[in-house]
Amino acid sequence: MREDMLTIGAFAKACRLSPKALRLYDELDLLKPGRVDPDTGYRYYAVAQLEQARLVAWLRRLGMPLARIRQVCALRPADAAREIRAYWARVETETAARRDLAEFLVEELSAVSVSVSRKDTTMLELRYCAHSDRGLVRPANQDTAYAGSRLLAVADGFGPTGHPASSAAIDALRVLDTPEAPTGNVLNLLDDAVRGATDAVRDAVDGDGEDAGTTLTALLWTGSRLALVHIGDSRAYVLRGGGLFRITDDHTVVQSMIDEGRLTPEEAATHPQRMLLLKALTPTATPDLRLQDAEPGDRYLLCSDGLSRVVPDGQIRELLTSAPTPDTAVHALTAAANEAGGPDNISCVVADVVDRTAT
Repeated sequence: MREDMLTIGAFAKACRLSPKALRLYDELDLLKPGRVDPDTGYRYYAVAQLEQARLVAWLRRLGMPLARIRQVCALRPADAAREIRAYWARVETETAARRDLAEFLVEELSAVSVSVSRKDTTMLELRYCAHSDRGLVRPANQDTAYAGSRLLAVADGFGPTGHPASSAAIDALRVLDTPEAPTGNVLNLLDDAVRGATDAVRDAVDGDGEDAGTTLTALLWTGSRLALVHIGDSRAYVLRGGGLFRITDDHTVVQSMIDEGRLTPEEAATHPQRMLLLKALTPTATPDLRLQDAEPGDRYLLCSDGLSRVVPDGQIRELLTSAPTPDTAVHALTAAANEAGGPDNISCVVADVVDRTAT
């Protein structure tokens, strides 16, 4: 055997990959041996292959799929580094979504947490207003906005049956808008309602396939907290203590590129794919779920991207802060979007959390 060649056992020990893994990577054309004995079939590897093998081992420890590892290994070092950074940013985003769901479950299933929250918030209620506007460019309004004592929701339809899709989604959720706080596990309630909304949207866009659908962003008041369900690029914000905080993440191509470090927010604003959705309300897409603690004085905003895409967050904060009521707030926000050109439909829901014993 040549001095620059290692047996599969020695090579496995040096690169921290098992012989079984090396045989698999050979079969997948990911890491071919330097030589295979024609009589015994025994694999030998060149010492020069150790660097690539160690990279494969590290990427496997990151949890990267083999197909993506093959792509990374074929890149130049600088390009490979960017690809690894992008992969890990996606992992962190997905982990954060699972963490939110875990926290949701822990809080919902914790009897102590629930009882304390109900005791602290039984005298809180929502005061709200919803408004939807065609804008100045679109020939029709495909948005739907809704506000009730328990449910706040915005849906932004797209495609030839966009308006029936957004209306169907909101109508399906209205079963949750009851005079009293919904009974039962809020996660299960939301899951059932979203399944119903998904089925309703599917029926509404029947025949249009992927060319039509809707986003959905909704808040459900449980009598103690607000439960958020979100999918797409409509948004939810909370104004608290003078600061404006976004509590949803856009499910768009450009947002994923920002998360992966491939775009800056400034570049995303003019990117040709800035309106391309990664997720909408479909049977195969999983919406984000989150519990939001409510405090007296909170002001919540749900809006379609017809507002958030043309009115900067700083101006949104100013308008929400200065408007005395939810009604004046939604109309001020709509006017601002139209003053910015009104290129899309504009839907806003504003709700204040108030202590009814103080009024």
